[in-house]
Amino acid sequence: MIRLFNVYIPVRTLILLIGEALITSSSFLLGVVLVRQQDTYIALFYEHGFYKILLFTVLVLLCSHWFDLYDTAPLNTKGELYFRLLMVPGLLALILAVVASIKPEYLLGVGPSDVGRYGPSEIGLVILTVALFGWRFGFTWLIQLPILVERVYVLGTGERAQRVVLGLRQNPELGVEIASWTGKIEGAITRESVGAHLIEVVHKQKVHRVILAMAERRDTIPMPELLRLRMQGVKVQEATSWLERISGKIEVENLSPSWLVLGEGFRRSTAFTMVRRELSVVFSLIGLILALPLIPFIMLAIRLDSKGPVLYTQPRVGKNGRLFKLAKFRTMRQDAEAANGPQWAVDNDPRVTRVGKFLRSLRLDKIPQLWCVLRGDMALVGPRPEHPEFVEWLSKEIPYYGVRHAMRPGLTGWAQIKYKHVSTVEDAREELQYDLFYIKNASIGLDLLIMVLTVKTVLLRRGAQ
Repeated sequence: MIRLFNVYIPVRTLILLIGEALITSSSFLLGVVLVRQQDTYIALFYEHGFYKILLFTVLVLLCSHWFDLYDTAPLNTKGELYFRLLMVPGLLALILAVVASIKPEYLLGVGPSDVGRYGPSEIGLVILTVALFGWRFGFTWLIQLPILVERVYVLGTGERAQRVVLGLRQNPELGVEIASWTGKIEGAITRESVGAHLIEVVHKQKVHRVILAMAERRDTIPMPELLRLRMQGVKVQEATSWLERISGKIEVENLSPSWLVLGEGFRRSTAFTMVRRELSVVFSLIGLILALPLIPFIMLAIRLDSKGPVLYTQPRVGKNGRLFKLAKFRTMRQDAEAANGPQWAVDNDPRVTRVGKFLRSLRLDKIPQLWCVLRGDMALVGPRPEHPEFVEWLSKEIPYYGVRHAMRPGLTGWAQIKYKHVSTVEDAREELQYDLFYIKNASIGLDLLIMVLTVKTVLLRRGAQ
């Protein structure tokens, strides 16, 4: 995996992205050349052709992302893959048709005098459709090349090692092949048998990396063999980092304080903090301006649907454990917490009103929280703000729970898009693991990625609500 702006990106996914970007731009460029011929220079430089091609390329990549074409997990068959792939030029054709009916001169290579021509946009779209299918066929062959496959040996036999093996096998986009692991050793597991098996597999199958997942039985770790392989150029890496990359979370069960103190990440410069705060303010202002036309209708719907105030405020725990007042549109009955105090929401919660269910599905109930972001109590991206009663309880039940308060809580976050809504202690533990991943790898790039994924999550009704 490649790490760009603290975001882990599988090499295969990056190649797929770059390949489709080049194919899209080349397809429309070829469309301009075929149609305009000697006027190609004019179409590209004087009619803003390059900017239009760039826009088309971005639209194709966004459409592919929308249809999960860069995530192999949801795609069960090749038929589903190619059906979704066909939807990309289909959606782009619909967009171009709308533009052609309103402002045809905005199309690629079409000036005011060329309205009605069979232009470069249409030709480029046809070329793109064929090229995308050809690229996907070629990509299937390309990823089988040895240069794009990394062979690893998983050193360990316990549950942790099994999670590493299963995680790597379930994520083929990582381009990692398991040459073998300690669990395949026949007979007694001793330091000598483990060392001999490790050396044999590494030399026979030309292993590139050894993943150490044997913390539960340190007396069987073949340290001399690992040192020798290290000196021969074989990479040796602890399993925690690989589990982090595979799952997008940091497991707290086997986490030691020394890993938190000495490991990479958990660093935030003054420049990063300032830029992150400025982005939060700018995007919050834009969000409030865009939401202004909706706010009166939301308030009216809440008022007509159930008794009680339109806005709901609660104390929440912010950065460094400081309490603040969180505001949101009321989505539950007025007496929802009158009897037992704050409670976790559950699926099909009877306390949620009809309007509240709709608001939650589109996250519209969080619009007032934009004011909390402007006020400095929250950020656009960060851990979910939690009730102080829950924080006091969970800090005793879950190790390292207080680490999530090292940053401002967020309107959205890594845990919110990766996991469901918390309703049990185990859910809170799982959510914390995603929060730790975000805090460790926090960056502007990761924040922007989370915001893009949040839009997709909201529109497709996925994730926590």
